[in-house]
Amino acid sequence: MRQTWRWFGPADKVTLRDARQAGAEGIVTALYHIPPGQVWTPEEIERRKLETRQTADGNDTGLYWDVIESLPVSEAIKTQSGDWRTHIADWNTSLENIAAAGLEIVCYNFMPILDWTRTNHRQVLPNGGTAMAFDLVEFAAFDIALLERAGAADDYPAEIVEMANRRATEMSDIEKDELCDAIIAGLAGSVESWTLETLRNQLALYRNIDSDRLRRHLVDFLEQVVPTAERLGLRLCCHPDDPPFSLLGLPKVASTEDDYRRLVEAVDSPANGITFCTGSLGSRDDADLPGFVDRLGSKIAFAHLRNVTNYHKGVPTSFLEDEHLSGDLDMVAIVAALLREQERRRAEGRADWQIPMRPDHGHDILDDAARGARAGYPAVGRLKGLAELRGVMHAFARQD
Repeated sequence: MRQTWRWFGPADKVTLRDARQAGAEGIVTALYHIPPGQVWTPEEIERRKLETRQTADGNDTGLYWDVIESLPVSEAIKTQSGDWRTHIADWNTSLENIAAAGLEIVCYNFMPILDWTRTNHRQVLPNGGTAMAFDLVEFAAFDIALLERAGAADDYPAEIVEMANRRATEMSDIEKDELCDAIIAGLAGSVESWTLETLRNQLALYRNIDSDRLRRHLVDFLEQVVPTAERLGLRLCCHPDDPPFSLLGLPKVASTEDDYRRLVEAVDSPANGITFCTGSLGSRDDADLPGFVDRLGSKIAFAHLRNVTNYHKGVPTSFLEDEHLSGDLDMVAIVAALLREQERRRAEGRADWQIPMRPDHGHDILDDAARGARAGYPAVGRLKGLAELRGVMHAFARQD
């Protein structure tokens, strides 16, 4: 697999030089400053390409922009409201400009409002490092007592509701603010002006949209953008819901293997593919990830390799983002399945036989805390994860 590294642009506190020293072969990035629904212009794409190729002092990084993560899908498209048709047309225009720049893989997601959700971005570990975590009780306390969403208590098991209510009464004002900040950080395009009232207003947009309707909207979207992508030689790959179960009463359409089977069958095209995120999909105790690759691997265009430890059985659950070779997921078996898929593609003569992967997230260890990079994307923690994954791949290569 091609070893890539996510980079958030020149303001990222983890530099391209860090990525090169970690052994990355390519860069995963996007035009994060352009709001959802707006066109990615050729000028902005070329600027980011140049930034990826050159360090601040003008030296060649030796790295290329391999994967776009992500080209955002607006809430208007997901809800089919407002200027959603114009937004789809603009998305297609962005694809034209992306292809003209020589890029080929475009990751996106169809998650309502929340791009991802964690209740603690820096949970302290026994070794003194920190990791991202999702605690269902904490989230239920936010949903029921802080957000005060109507009917929220009906969405959780009775024992979770009881613990959440108790937790809400114990929280200090500082803890409440920290929990709200942690959750709002995952809002699509979130900025400092987002508040609980903003979130309530956004939730109202989905009041009459269930998972079946959202899936129809996703298929409508794909039917209009996949032909463009196929004509241009692009590969679109949908990222899983993170976490892969409903929160805040919102519908989800990319949480399970069955969801993905329906997605790729709805618009059958080499341009309609999957972002295989093990940490997202694996945050359920009913996921079979090596089997997922064996059954749907031909549609995987991009892989995020991350491990999780789930704290209790059932869906939804609480989970910790664990070390890459620790946790509940058999990462060795997952890597083996992806390598088998690569060999199958190579035997078929596919030009896209090599799957780009990146170490998804990582623990803040050693001097990561002092650097202050965004949560989940430290320098040393991801270097460690990439080295471990590289070691697994090398071990399999020596067996051949």
